[in-house]
Amino acid sequence: MSSIWIIVAFILGFLIVFQIAKASEYVAILRGEERTRRENNRINGFLMLAFLIIGLFGVWYCNHTLKDKILGEPASDHGVRVDTMLYITLAITFIVFVITQIGLFYFAWKYQEKEGRKAYFYPHNNKLELIWTVIPAITLTVLVGFGLYYWFEITGEAPANSQIVEVTGKQFAWEFRYPGADGKLGARYYKEIDPTKNNPLGQIWSDPANRDDIVGSQEMHIVVNKPVKLIIYSKDVIHDVGLVHFRMKMDAVPGTPTTMWFTPKYTTKQMKEKYGDDFAYEISCDQMCGAGHYSMRGVVIVETQAEHDEFLRKQKAQYAIAMEAEQGATPAKAVSGDSTQQKQTTPVQPQGGAVSQRIR
Repeated sequence: MSSIWIIVAFILGFLIVFQIAKASEYVAILRGEERTRRENNRINGFLMLAFLIIGLFGVWYCNHTLKDKILGEPASDHGVRVDTMLYITLAITFIVFVITQIGLFYFAWKYQEKEGRKAYFYPHNNKLELIWTVIPAITLTVLVGFGLYYWFEITGEAPANSQIVEVTGKQFAWEFRYPGADGKLGARYYKEIDPTKNNPLGQIWSDPANRDDIVGSQEMHIVVNKPVKLIIYSKDVIHDVGLVHFRMKMDAVPGTPTTMWFTPKYTTKQMKEKYGDDFAYEISCDQMCGAGHYSMRGVVIVETQAEHDEFLRKQKAQYAIAMEAEQGATPAKAVSGDSTQQKQTTPVQPQGGAVSQRIR
């Protein structure tokens, strides 16, 4: 029913505007078309000036009211640099915006048509062309240069003491893997992925480095004030690891691992003290990845080294989980008389003799 009323209101609005236009046309004929056109021109010139003043006030008011409600405080060392680059860009574009908008609307009012005034034909000026081409080109080159510098830094080699976390995206969730006491992530092979056998990431159990790796989902644990290197995978389509509080973002591409690193500055507890108990570091998918894209969100827990060590101590290695489940599902086999023995578990080898490379 509401849709019908909206259509009726739209039709009535169109008819009213049409009738006003026709009435204006008849008035122009009665009063003289030239005189009416000049009056409309003066009104439009005044409206241009009014729109300039109201518009600039609106820009200032929105920025003043919402400036603390957009991104919030950067929670990583890289985030501080990204924000600095953002503010420099905003400052430059704001100055250009103010100058060009004032010139646009002021000139429309100042040089409106008047009796006895003749427009001056000004077709070309080489000096002006050079100025408004060279200055923006130099400015953009500097901004792009800083952007490339920071990009190569966050995607380059992480510090030697960095924590390593593997992030895998799938429709529509995140999975995480942490190295155990050996500090190494074991090799993986996509054909070994089998959640029914407790191997959601395709770990190769014959690789000793896999024996102590810990796997979790939807909640990533990292250490405050310690560089963390993310090794990013995707199981299906292109996803994107979005860490807005840390100002980090990287695509998760099927078949092509990507990396980035950063250093978190504040623990989750510290941020809760600042912004309330509802605060949570979020890991989101910033790439449209399907019908459930909106639900692909996880939580990042930033904690002290002691808290992180305690978290890892309470976890069970995925290898142990898989082996226990396999042994529990294997029936006993008679050997001789009443004696029985459990079926021996053999390591799973990658199919087809394929070799999986470990990314360090």
